Amino acid sequence: MNSRPEKILALQFKYFGDAVLMTPALRALRQNFPQAEIHLLVPEEIAPLFQHLPWLNRVWPMPRKRGSANFGKTWPLIRALRNEKFDRSVDFASNDRGAFLSFAIGAKRRLGWAERGGFFGRKFFYNDRVAPDKNPPHESVRLAQLLSGWKISPPDSLEAEIRSDRALAEVAKKILPQNDSIICHAASSQQKKEWPRAHWAELNRLANAAGLNLIFTTARGEREAALMTELKKLAPDAIILPAILELPLFLAVLNRAKIFISGDTGPLHFAAGLGASTISLFGPTSPARWAPIGAKHQVLTGGICNCDGHSAVCTAARHCLAEISPQQVFAALQKNFLEV
Repeated sequence: MNSRPEKILALQFKYFGDAVLMTPALRALRQNFPQAEIHLLVPEEIAPLFQHLPWLNRVWPMPRKRGSANFGKTWPLIRALRNEKFDRSVDFASNDRGAFLSFAIGAKRRLGWAERGGFFGRKFFYNDRVAPDKNPPHESVRLAQLLSGWKISPPDSLEAEIRSDRALAEVAKKILPQNDSIICHAASSQQKKEWPRAHWAELNRLANAAGLNLIFTTARGEREAALMTELKKLAPDAIILPAILELPLFLAVLNRAKIFISGDTGPLHFAAGLGASTISLFGPTSPARWAPIGAKHQVLTGGICNCDGHSAVCTAARHCLAEISPQQVFAALQKNFLEV
């Protein structure tokens, strides 16, 4: 008789912020299978988000590019995962890639969403399936609901949780000497989620007048660098950190934040998962679905967004996020200092 603990593989082929919102569901797995060996398979670029969570036994990074498959690189990983002989796998995305991998890895019980679409026969790649809610709740709630297919109770908390690499703490301190910083992230992968640069400049002026120093960060890339150049012209005294290319180091720097301010971006969820208080600016996306959960997080909502949901750039005459004034954000910032 085989008395070894169960081995469970979780899969998530979504990017950055979406993936962080999976962490409450992963905690629920651990709470319901305290003796199990729990592994996680994710794209290699987001693996650092999970590598220091104490309740995961192993994180498997998979090389990939959006919209393309490289079987020469993925097949050795699939073989290694098959050799683990998982008892269960749960695919939180349940897209085509995840369905194929769930089947190829060969866990005895394979849990996924019962959703339409994808390649023909995708549903047969899972032998446990859960129908998604027609009116999706918060993403962390939705992902935890998938585990109902195994009669797993919801997690004790729906707050996201990640950890930074302690070995990088001293390097992060050299980049950002001030601990308990107020970090503002001005960029997003979708321009329509970005607060206007003039608003950031005015917020910087209000904060400086009150004796508060804001630290601005951005993503790597030419467009993001140009965004910071424009901000510097509008606010010459703004403190702007150079773009940090490595995700582990970026997380270590964010771990020095007391308050984090941004639109609906991956770094917003990184900061929340690391324990910072957040002030999030929502317009094109729903805060009820995507905002950080918990008493430490404030949400400000702009005007009605009239953009096409598939467009990355604002197409409206008046940007919905422009309806959130710098004075509103500054008031939220002051409220945070009163409550903390």
